[in-house]
Amino acid sequence: MSRFLISILLLATCTSFAFASDPSPLQDFCVADPKSPVVVNGVVCKDPKVVQAEDFLFRGLHQMGNTSNNVGSDVTPVTVAELPGLNTFGISMARIDFAPMGINPPHTHPRATEILTVIEGTILVGFVTSNTENRLITKVLEKGDVFVFPEGLIHFQKNLGNGYALALAALSSQNPGVITIANAVFGSNPDIAADILAKAFQTDINVVYQIQSKF
Repeated sequence: MSRFLISILLLATCTSFAFASDPSPLQDFCVADPKSPVVVNGVVCKDPKVVQAEDFLFRGLHQMGNTSNNVGSDVTPVTVAELPGLNTFGISMARIDFAPMGINPPHTHPRATEILTVIEGTILVGFVTSNTENRLITKVLEKGDVFVFPEGLIHFQKNLGNGYALALAALSSQNPGVITIANAVFGSNPDIAADILAKAFQTDINVVYQIQSKF
């Protein structure tokens, strides 16, 4: 096999991996049918003959979320679960409300890059690069500022103001997923063994028990 042909094959392979994410649509639309018993990687399409305008509509994003909780924030997602018409389009969005000094705690989206726009308030944002550098990249955003969080990296937001703050996020997957770090590590079901967490966080095992009790 010639070097030229090998190069072409390698380029094609790399290109296919580079664009591997949500599948591209092969028709005008593929409205999700959550009631289908068929299990696929994604969501089965509803018969296009019974698709209605409501399948492409989500209402209520103007409504403020309930931030009366331990972290002082609330996320209103608009994914394929809430808006079936998003199926196969590779996009979703979310509204994020913040109480004064509220946070959206460190989390990741395993299947999506996120781009966040501040609608109201002053918000501290940041993400951490992967091992072994673990570099913190952070910025204070004002109204109208836009910031991007790379796919899969741990990131967070904090309202720095004394009033409520609001941001809108767009994500590059119909089902981006979310893993909140504290909940996953200290609130897993069943619990991760406390001695493992104590060693991982280099702390006393009783501290781990105390944190786990909060989740």
